[in-house]
Amino acid sequence: MAITYRALSRLLSYPEAPLQEEALSLVDAIADEGLIPEKIVRSLRKLATSIASSDLYEAQSAYVEQFDRSRTLSLHLYEHVHGESRERGPAMVGLVELYKAHGLEMEISDLPDYLPIFLEFLSVVPNEQAASLIGEAAHVVAAIGERLKKRESGYRAIFGALTALSDRPADKDALDDLLAMEEDDPDDLEALDKSWAEEPITFGPGTPSDGCPKAEAMVAGMQAGA
Repeated sequence: MAITYRALSRLLSYPEAPLQEEALSLVDAIADEGLIPEKIVRSLRKLATSIASSDLYEAQSAYVEQFDRSRTLSLHLYEHVHGESRERGPAMVGLVELYKAHGLEMEISDLPDYLPIFLEFLSVVPNEQAASLIGEAAHVVAAIGERLKKRESGYRAIFGALTALSDRPADKDALDDLLAMEEDDPDDLEALDKSWAEEPITFGPGTPSDGCPKAEAMVAGMQAGA
């Protein structure tokens, strides 16, 4: 069990005043635990300094612009695997059951594939299992990290940290598929409306991957940890 995952979860959360107050101490905790290479810790400290010193409303606006208005930077893991297809619902159910098996109860307003929640879960399982579960999503983590690097976003440090924690490198073919997706233009509101047009998500019986090979490996690996 590692505090590093919980600290990364907090740093990746929507900026609010309490986060600004504790951002630097979160990086201190990560550094003390020693699971992340020092170079990445330095980048995390720059991010924490930015969070702590920025105007709160500007930090919140930048966060929304970056993560909430772009599907290619979405913090919902299954968004990158399933999109809004019907396979996503059963995958969510499987993830909720995995959380419950380890004593983590979801709040009704939260989706289980939201990365800060997933990291919170990883903080309560053994380190080897956490590294394996990150490995199942390594291609998603790497793709988001690459896109953030292009935008020169300080948040890329979090995804560098997760890549370092993973027990395996990202699958190259899966990563290339994700990076081949066209990036969203947050200022093109008409295109954004089209891309976010939701199909119904069914939270009912079914297999978590249901015919999607790349998703199958990711979901099966997560559920195997239960």
